[in-house]
Amino acid sequence: QVQLVESGGGLVQPGGSLRLSCAASGSIFRIWTMGWYRQAQGKQRELVASMPLLGITNYADSVKGRFTVSRDVDKKTIYLQMNSLKPEDTAAYYCYAQVQTSFLSKLNTDFWGQGTQVTVSS
Repeated sequence: QVQLVESGGGLVQPGGSLRLSCAASGSIFRIWTMGWYRQAQGKQRELVASMPLLGITNYADSVKGRFTVSRDVDKKTIYLQMNSLKPEDTAAYYCYAQVQTSFLSKLNTDFWGQGTQVTVSS
């Protein structure tokens, strides 16, 4: 199995910054894509940023220019630097990873973290 553990959420004032981290562990041969989703209360889960091992990083339009995602492939960790936070960024943030669990695996499996709450409020 694969575990994803997020950290870094909390309460911040509008205009402030937070940095989220997500570390993957377990039965991992390769992580192809890692990323972040968020879900505000009463709303559907939406993509924040997606970072493939090969390819272009994708951001939601609502966070472009404010959020930056980065990966440490060796540490199997993804980070989300969030700047200029707005009240509408308030949500539970979920890390996900598209994992090839063994060398012989032909299919990748998606795994999710338990979520970390980000609240932007004065």
